Amino acid sequence: MALIVADHRRWISHEQAVDRMLKIVRFLYKADSYHGVFPHWMNGETGKVIPFGRKDDGGDLVETSYLFEGLLCARQYFTGVNQKEDEIRNRINGLWGDVEWNWYTRDGRDNLYWHWSPNNGWAMNFAIRGFNECLITYVLAACSERYPVPASVYHNGWAQSDFFKNGKTFYGHKLPLGFDYGGPLFFSQYSFLGLNPKGLKDTYADYWEQNVNHTLINHDYCVDNPNHFKGYGPDCWGLTASDNFEGYNAHSPTNDLGVITPTAALSAFPYTPEYSMKALRHFYYDLGDKIWGRYGFTDAFSESHNWYGKSYLAIDEGPIVVMIENHRSGLLWNLFMSCPEVQRGLKKLGFDSPGLVKH
Repeated sequence: MALIVADHRRWISHEQAVDRMLKIVRFLYKADSYHGVFPHWMNGETGKVIPFGRKDDGGDLVETSYLFEGLLCARQYFTGVNQKEDEIRNRINGLWGDVEWNWYTRDGRDNLYWHWSPNNGWAMNFAIRGFNECLITYVLAACSERYPVPASVYHNGWAQSDFFKNGKTFYGHKLPLGFDYGGPLFFSQYSFLGLNPKGLKDTYADYWEQNVNHTLINHDYCVDNPNHFKGYGPDCWGLTASDNFEGYNAHSPTNDLGVITPTAALSAFPYTPEYSMKALRHFYYDLGDKIWGRYGFTDAFSESHNWYGKSYLAIDEGPIVVMIENHRSGLLWNLFMSCPEVQRGLKKLGFDSPGLVKH
């Protein structure tokens, strides 16, 4: 998705974008997959699985959903009538058609399951239930033509957990769904890189209200700064999953270790443009070389612990680029929502959106 933005903004030539995209889809065609589902980690040279955990050595349905959110956008974007772009589209359609979403209902249960492995089967036993970052998984599973899941899986699985509905108010903002204070900010970002939340509603929520209020709660919590962490304020906010001085954690208002993750505020540009711009200016101009380098902003920092991460995570950098572009032009939202499969899948699940073509 970031590659599409780079082409659109002419940071690279269209030919460079096409060649890189072709390299990506050819690689994926040869890479390990499990009933069409890719592993969480794979070797970038061979495409072989790298276990994410002792029993997590097979398909990862959620990570695969993020991948296809991007691939479907690429299919809609690379429309040139030539051999290379034809191959991009054909290979994406082939990969998309091979994902056996219904296999991941674990013998037809009313739930999608996160992992399956040829060595360990369903041993991970992780039912995907909301509300969190996995909405896109259910949407795409409903979109599939060859291996779809019925709408009942969405309503009886995803939407039935103990932490799905909220309805309480935090810092003056009503939160329709999810954990108290909203949880890490990536909940309102990863599924919505392609899925346009503007005017998106179903029987459970208005997703624009959900995502804006989730972001405002996170922002207001950081400004309030009840734990008195150094650096927090109107221009330094944003709690989400990232590396930290101890290792890794999913930071949020209810799990605050004094760690700010730049992608949190910057990938929220569509929801809180003024607050996100304040953060961007502070991160870039004030903190500067401490957190800015060759690949953009580093993963995270904690002024309280005088710790500044050195790692760059693609799953941070990508959403920053994509969400700033969505704020500016809606490019990725328009591409993803233009997919006929997405249109059908959203209607099947009972969603309403200005982007849905009415028949």
